[in-house]
Amino acid sequence: MAALRDETELAQDSNQREQTAARRHFVVTLLCDVVLPVGLYYVLRSAGCGELVSLLISAAAPALNTGYSIVKQRRVDSVGLFVIAILVLAGLGSLISGSPRMALARGGWFTGLIALWILGSLFTSRPFTYQALKTLLPGKAEMLEGHWRADPRFRRIWRGLTVLWGCGLLVDAALRVIMAYTLSVDAVPALDGALYFVTYLVLQVITNIVLHKTGVFRLLFSGQGRGPAGSRDSAAAKDDGTA
Repeated sequence: MAALRDETELAQDSNQREQTAARRHFVVTLLCDVVLPVGLYYVLRSAGCGELVSLLISAAAPALNTGYSIVKQRRVDSVGLFVIAILVLAGLGSLISGSPRMALARGGWFTGLIALWILGSLFTSRPFTYQALKTLLPGKAEMLEGHWRADPRFRRIWRGLTVLWGCGLLVDAALRVIMAYTLSVDAVPALDGALYFVTYLVLQVITNIVLHKTGVFRLLFSGQGRGPAGSRDSAAAKDDGTA
């Protein structure tokens, strides 16, 4: 009994550490990719800098954060390189055209490309949301792979969530482009940041509801190996998860 208690406590500690690390990563990303660029833009504008210059300098924060992550992890992250490439191309396009609105629209085009990439992952063996989950919970990768291979319902849940995030980000991208070309330049950065919070909140709330109702949260953080609620064929299924 003591050994079982120790094992349960270790599992709970591991779950807590993984959740804390995931929250920390989200907060850092939020500060570097949303809060800092928006704040820096308005600081530069109040200091007398032009719209285009302020937009280009404020865009450096996300690029630097991505570059730092690549250097820290000592591996080339294709998503990180994609982010930097989009920021650089958008900056060059804005410099050539001299239009601050092109710089403003980069967020929309970038989000749209990310959304298409997410939807495209549905045609791979592992969709985006499932891969993101494994990245956030590396200690549970083996357990997750076991459920992915054995449980068709588990796979459907994560494919459905991938559709949700892909379509949600497409709507977000369209709104960003519309704002960039119709509203006043100085109003857009603040609204752009606010839209990030709204989009994330809506998608995350829906995701949490789905994970609670299907029992996936209990599977991930209870330390038990049961499949999602209502899954009757998880033990018998022999699918390798590529269908």
